[in-house]
Amino acid sequence: MARQPKPLTSEAEREKSKRVGALRGLKPFLAPYKVLVVLAGFALTLTATISLLLPIAVRRVVDNFGTESDALLDKYFLVALGFAGLLAVGTALRYLLVTRLGEFVVADIRKAVFDRVLSMSPTFFEKIMTGEVLSRITTDTTVIQSVIGSSVSVALRNVLLFLGGLVLMLFTSAKLTGLVLLIVPAVIIPILVLGRRLRVLSRENQDWIAASSGNASEALTSVQTVQAFTHETPSRKAFADVTHLALRAANRRINTRAVMTMIVIFLIFSGVVGVLWMGARDVRAGGMSVGALVQFVIYSVMVAGAVGALSEIWGELQRAAGATERLVELLQAEDNVTDKSNPTPVPSPVNGEIFFDDVSFSYPSRPNISALDKVSLTIKPGETVAFVGPSGAGKTTVIQLLQRFYDPDHGQITLDGVALSDMARAEFRREMALVPQDAVIFAETARENIRFGRPEATDEEVEAAAKAAAAHEFITALPEGYDAFVGERGVMLSGGQKQRIAIARAILRDAPVLLLDEATSALDAESERLVQAAVEELSRDRTTLVVAHRLATVKQADRIVVLEDGKIVAQGKHDDLVAEGGLYAKLAKLQFTDGTNGI
Repeated sequence: MARQPKPLTSEAEREKSKRVGALRGLKPFLAPYKVLVVLAGFALTLTATISLLLPIAVRRVVDNFGTESDALLDKYFLVALGFAGLLAVGTALRYLLVTRLGEFVVADIRKAVFDRVLSMSPTFFEKIMTGEVLSRITTDTTVIQSVIGSSVSVALRNVLLFLGGLVLMLFTSAKLTGLVLLIVPAVIIPILVLGRRLRVLSRENQDWIAASSGNASEALTSVQTVQAFTHETPSRKAFADVTHLALRAANRRINTRAVMTMIVIFLIFSGVVGVLWMGARDVRAGGMSVGALVQFVIYSVMVAGAVGALSEIWGELQRAAGATERLVELLQAEDNVTDKSNPTPVPSPVNGEIFFDDVSFSYPSRPNISALDKVSLTIKPGETVAFVGPSGAGKTTVIQLLQRFYDPDHGQITLDGVALSDMARAEFRREMALVPQDAVIFAETARENIRFGRPEATDEEVEAAAKAAAAHEFITALPEGYDAFVGERGVMLSGGQKQRIAIARAILRDAPVLLLDEATSALDAESERLVQAAVEELSRDRTTLVVAHRLATVKQADRIVVLEDGKIVAQGKHDDLVAEGGLYAKLAKLQFTDGTNGI
């Protein structure tokens, strides 16, 4: 069953957006390029004015074809040639300016959306798939680029031709112009009615395209798991289903636009034929000259063509409005975790004292289940504290709250006496180094993956960190050593190698607070021994929080905190906790007696 795409805004908010016009969301991105907009407007006005003057020249030529001298006739054609030259230059200038404007605006939109999304807390990504975000950044911005770089300028040009042509038609023949105006309401009504329907269909089509992108992204980033469980056929079917739904939505949009175009063109050119018939009768009756009729017909064709073009461009504008609406949703999406407008500076230097003050927390997706329940805990500067307990006890939640990926529902967390919520996240996170349970490796070289921890680090510092993490030996064995490309998500490395690179990254960061979330879970016994020694050395004079399932890795911790169902049930040294009995003693017995490595 294909997953229905879920927009971030409610139906009511989207209805409001329709009333005010979603394209207004582009204003902030057009503002920095006012000069380009003005110049493009000048070029557009120039070309439209020249186009409107040409029929007057044609009328003069036609009406005086047999009476004027050859020299005067030559001048008429030279003037027409000059107009053609100006029209060519103006059109080229308009194309150059609006195309550049489109490129600039779309680049700014992409950067703004990426910047916004990159800073969002994990709660945001519970509502929308990463692939859908990427679809909006690529597909939707491409639609906007097409509209700004072409459709808008063409639309404005046709508006000028329509209005200017209508005025000049009135001066040429008020009678025939009146007949033309009778046709206008018949043309505008289907544009408005079908245009509204077209906008809804465009939004639906773009939503399904985003869902298709999200589906593909999820399957491709987990392709080995898909293949291992022979899930290729269901995955192909799921992608085919959502792609088919996108295609159906696109076909409905195309059919609606085709019907609208057919109706508009038929009405317009039927009107032109009727006006031409009436004009021909006036010429025969002597009511107007042949040149005047030719001038009027040219203007009526211009006006008709402008209306026809506007009906087509209206569809593009509706599609762009849908794309703008979806991008603005990302830019205006509310985040549960935000920085204060005037954050408190991070203490300097950071000593690393951490205090959990009666902290309770439930994940937004599981509001009825307490991940942490009234946890109070003080961690002294330089102390190594290990968190152990069954799966789901709240160990990793401690790390996530300390990095302020989420805010506690109750209580607060402080660093050196300052609440995390009072400081800027980017500032206090610089004072922390994290080794996650699932090592994140980027599609870069081994050297740059380690340098990710501290971008300004020298090659010597990178290699020193790798040696401390027992990663130097396997890195130098790679075909290009530290400059070897490790593939997307580190596909060319083993699990243990990825983990050691992640540890080297944290060592290189050299932060006063070290966070280890199952940092040695993917290591073999020898690598674990080497890395454990490195971590113990690194932990010296640093506040270290260690989350572990394997108790052997935390026996030497200054203090072990035992969590169960989000509560602290015991804390102390390894030997003391074993002697006390209880949950920790049970876990220790399971691991050290039965030889199991996990809980």
